[in-house]
Amino acid sequence: MILYSLRCAKDHEFESWFRDSAAYDAQKAQGLVTCPVCDSPDVSKAIMAPALGRGTRKFEAEGPSEASAPAAAPAPAPTQPVAMMSEKEQQLRSMLRAVRAHVEANTDDVGDDFARLARRMHEGEEEKRAIRGEATSEEVRALIEDEIEVLPLPVLPDERN
Repeated sequence: MILYSLRCAKDHEFESWFRDSAAYDAQKAQGLVTCPVCDSPDVSKAIMAPALGRGTRKFEAEGPSEASAPAAAPAPAPTQPVAMMSEKEQQLRSMLRAVRAHVEANTDDVGDDFARLARRMHEGEEEKRAIRGEATSEEVRALIEDEIEVLPLPVLPDERN
């Protein structure tokens, strides 16, 4: 198995494992290698330094020790390329990114002031407008109990990395 550092056309960097160089080439040709951030198929290998063990003269003279010998044969490699995400999961993530981008483009970010402003707009003390921000679970619960509409934005797995 080979761990490649990859980069998309928008300079998002990520890593992925492949059986060998040919498996990477085959998956890329089939459009299975996409950026997990922007879903772009325009991905290339980034420059990386391989992790090589440093030998010593003692090691070279005596040969490998029992501790460094392989413990077991690796599992057989799959014969077909395996996508990191299924097509349905890629589509779902793409839709979630689009929803999130739409919300971010069409709302005002009020940060931690979200609960207070949502309540003021509901009570008519503030002009109504589309807002987004942060709220604690207690603040959200209180808003819902008072029948103030709130909707959490989905968090994409990529945002937690």
